Amino acid sequence: MIRWRSGTVTALRREWQGAAEIMVSVDGAEVRALAYPALTGAPRVGDQVLLNVGALQRGLGTGGYAFVVAIPGRLPVDSDHPDTGHIVKSRYTPLQVMVSSVEEQGSPHHELLRDAASVDGMPVVVADLHSALPAVLAGLFAARPSCRAVYVMQDGGALPAWFSRTVAGLRDAGWLAATVTTGQSFGGDLEAVTVHSGLLAARHVAGADVAVVAQGPGNLGTGTRWGFSGVAAGEAVNAAAVLGGRPVASLRLSDADSRSRHQGVSHHSITAYGRVALAACDVAVPELPEPLASRVAADVAPLALRHRLVRVPVDGLESALRACPVPLSTMGRDLDEDLAYFLAAAAAGRVAAGLLAV
Repeated sequence: MIRWRSGTVTALRREWQGAAEIMVSVDGAEVRALAYPALTGAPRVGDQVLLNVGALQRGLGTGGYAFVVAIPGRLPVDSDHPDTGHIVKSRYTPLQVMVSSVEEQGSPHHELLRDAASVDGMPVVVADLHSALPAVLAGLFAARPSCRAVYVMQDGGALPAWFSRTVAGLRDAGWLAATVTTGQSFGGDLEAVTVHSGLLAARHVAGADVAVVAQGPGNLGTGTRWGFSGVAAGEAVNAAAVLGGRPVASLRLSDADSRSRHQGVSHHSITAYGRVALAACDVAVPELPEPLASRVAADVAPLALRHRLVRVPVDGLESALRACPVPLSTMGRDLDEDLAYFLAAAAAGRVAAGLLAV
């Protein structure tokens, strides 16, 4: 349950779109905390703040943060912005938020999306982890630098899109045209109720040539076959296919992960694409050096019963990854420590680029 603390803001650190990192004195100790000013107001030095420190104390993957719940002495004024809608996200929690979804009645896009049923053959790259997003885009833009890419964020990881410094950096660099937050996630340029309507919004409202679907930062796993948030990658393949898109599966693979279930092709990819994804998709299989290549080929062979295995040369992709405008990191490993993982994601971007009309 929630572990509450009260403290005093002692310093303002870095900021990025939607988020503010601060230092808070709590019981004589300095704690790094994150505030979302749209929810709590902007913190100032000297403010008393209420914090949620539960995940921080357990050492879980929150980036080492406590989270600001409120600034009791200086509550933000009620918003009367006309864009405030009627859709509740993070529903029935003490911090539920009201957003205007792209498809709701009253939205300027409601009529456009009311009967929309197709994304018109748009390539949709699906990945398990948020860390794949910049690598997918690196592979995409290496081949098609002028295409328009939109990130459709699932709610299996972080709910606020503002948590992602990656998204902020990709937007600043012009690599992302927009972010659509779906399900319970929020804070994107567009809000959508489902991945299906999020894909439709990406195509018809944000003008995407290519969409990338992945959860937000963070990943829930239990070491069991079905108990991990990346199962939703398989559902995203189904959503893209039913809407007339061209789903492309990005494999989660590694020869650097110490856990056997993630060696070679991760069981997350095998389960999501092999068991959950009922629609056929293109599975991007990077051509890697031995002995990893043989391990990957054996791991993905069962996927060929339903999907198309697309062998992808990786020449030039490492250079594209090194030119990425944001740091590359997965499970604490950077590009040099887990090159194969990032090459696999970039290979999916290369496949998507090849599906675009010339």
